[in-house]
Amino acid sequence: MEQITIKPRQRYIILDALRGIALLGICLANFPEFSLYTFLEGQVTGVMPTAGIDTVVKYLQYVFVDGKFYTLFSLLFGVGFSLILSNGAQTGYNGVTVFYRRMFFLFLIGLFHLLFLWAGDILILYAFVGFFLPLFRNMSDKKLLQYACMLLLIPVAVDAGVEFLGWDLIAPAVSATEYFHHKAGIDEQNFPVWLVETHQYADILKFNLAGSFIRLQEFIEGNRAFRVLGLFLIGLYIGRKGIYKDLGEYKPLLKKGMKYGLIVGFPSSLLYAWSAMHSHPFGLTAHSAIYTISVFPMSFAYISMICLWYIQDPERKIFRLFAAPGRMALTNYLMQSVFGMIIFYGIGFELGARTGLVYVEWIAAAVFGIQIVYSYAWLHYHKYGPFEWGWRMLTYGKWFKLVKN
Repeated sequence: MEQITIKPRQRYIILDALRGIALLGICLANFPEFSLYTFLEGQVTGVMPTAGIDTVVKYLQYVFVDGKFYTLFSLLFGVGFSLILSNGAQTGYNGVTVFYRRMFFLFLIGLFHLLFLWAGDILILYAFVGFFLPLFRNMSDKKLLQYACMLLLIPVAVDAGVEFLGWDLIAPAVSATEYFHHKAGIDEQNFPVWLVETHQYADILKFNLAGSFIRLQEFIEGNRAFRVLGLFLIGLYIGRKGIYKDLGEYKPLLKKGMKYGLIVGFPSSLLYAWSAMHSHPFGLTAHSAIYTISVFPMSFAYISMICLWYIQDPERKIFRLFAAPGRMALTNYLMQSVFGMIIFYGIGFELGARTGLVYVEWIAAAVFGIQIVYSYAWLHYHKYGPFEWGWRMLTYGKWFKLVKN
């Protein structure tokens, strides 16, 4: 392994704050699945005391949350790659080699998360797609954005093939899921409540093993790899241009991003939410197209609004509050799974499959509030989050001091 000299990296509060905001959105998006509310039949959720407000919350979630925050996280991932390249160029180490090692260990962390904590992991996908990112590093800005747009549009074409040509891309994943479900004794009746009714961690492992193939099915059906790589490339472009370093200089661009992002994204998000809640009445291809013109513009609008707010007063305390969990993004992402298991599963408080969506989202917000507190406290005494520290040492192959002087 090459000898690497690491200099302290300048931190940009806006990047950490955006990462923290992305974590909040991911928590709001994931907890309905942790709570098993997503998997309950309509006749079950329809008789809950919160059924009326839950319908409204579900619609609002599709409008304002669904897809928007993994988009933000993916963009920041691309920015992070650009930072590794630039830091490598400044200090003399091979940024691409470092990045590949970083992705390898991220894959292992994601595999641990997938099998031992929660089958809804995203880290494996990020690591897998990340291996392709260096292939684009020498492209011109124009080509980078062209490839990004193409990748974001490919899912619409793939869904057209599924709908009109009968492509069956998920058959192997479905077969594997059925096999492991049969081995574990999981069926359609007990699937929504399995994790609540079991009090054995071993049963959670069985569920996660089968669930890993369900996750693969979701990635394939959602064309996630294309979308994530496209967003990585946009993030690489943002990082290459150094937009985050001097936001004031890019204020006109941010205003346009907010304006057109809302003009395009908000009405199409209303349509996307209606389509999602009515089982895609216009067909799969149309739903995929609506997703594309709703989720990504709305995400860009969010980013632009936050950055414009930051330009007005970078010293606002709220940015530092969100920046704390953002600096510990990996730790907090994994800890959200731990919180979810404790709160909703049978090995914990057993609140899953019987808690209305409105309460689930309040719980998610409370969990993130706790993460702000302990992240702020931890970083007062430590340089890195615990998992960030371990990941960094594995990546660079050297010891880093954790505790501040």
